[in-house]
Amino acid sequence: MITKKIYLYFPKSETEKPIVYRLVKEFDLIVNIFRAKVTPEEEGYLSLEVTGTEENIDRAFAFLGGFDVVIQAGNKSVRWDEGRCAQCGACVVHCPTGALSIVDRATRTIAFCEDNCVECLACVAACPFGACSSAF
Repeated sequence: MITKKIYLYFPKSETEKPIVYRLVKEFDLIVNIFRAKVTPEEEGYLSLEVTGTEENIDRAFAFLGGFDVVIQAGNKSVRWDEGRCAQCGACVVHCPTGALSIVDRATRTIAFCEDNCVECLACVAACPFGACSSAF
């Protein structure tokens, strides 16, 4: 079993289809949705993690290719701009997963680990310098 974080973008033509249901039912995947905005007749997105065999995940991605759905690996909607970061630590105390952490207490250097991010967006609201941002 492997786990992959993915980001799916749905054009409005695809938002009313039971795509996630079919990922679970037909490809035996465990789906953990971190963030979603999918409504009828609007563009939509899902940030999720899928767990299953590599073969089933590959088959599921091929299935998704039959729709007009854009697939991106990782947390593409949350961004951390190291150049804008003032190392104030405001984001760190609000990050529930440790995706943002102080890696050097002496210099208060902050680091972002995308693998730990669940896109809760608490960092976006907490950062006074705009170092944390979201595409949505």
